Amino acid sequence: MKQIIKQYLEKLLSDRYILFLSVFIFLLAIICAINIGLSIAPSDIKVVSHYSAFGISNYYRDGWLYLSNFVIFGLIVSILHIIIAIKLFIIKNRSIAIMFLWSGVGVILIGWVTFQQILNVLK
Repeated sequence: MKQIIKQYLEKLLSDRYILFLSVFIFLLAIICAINIGLSIAPSDIKVVSHYSAFGISNYYRDGWLYLSNFVIFGLIVSILHIIIAIKLFIIKNRSIAIMFLWSGVGVILIGWVTFQQILNVLK
């Protein structure tokens, strides 16, 4: 296991662009998590947490504590996108790995914008 991780890190360090994107996506996720974590405030207003076609009500609401999931979401997305991109790079698909990292940046930014819109409802 140590050999595999060492091999992946050596391969990652050999390509500076993928390394830069990996660091960028991780720093973006940390900044997003800090911003979201500091923006969450207790509130009595319930926000829509999920949608289901089954059941009495299609929209289900939860309290403000639900918003803490956005902190975890950004970090998990960044870590998984970096790991999958490194795996893609190892199997000689550099362009797909770069595309996958940029899609991770997009997912984090869309999540951040979604959180800001939910926060606007609470104000």
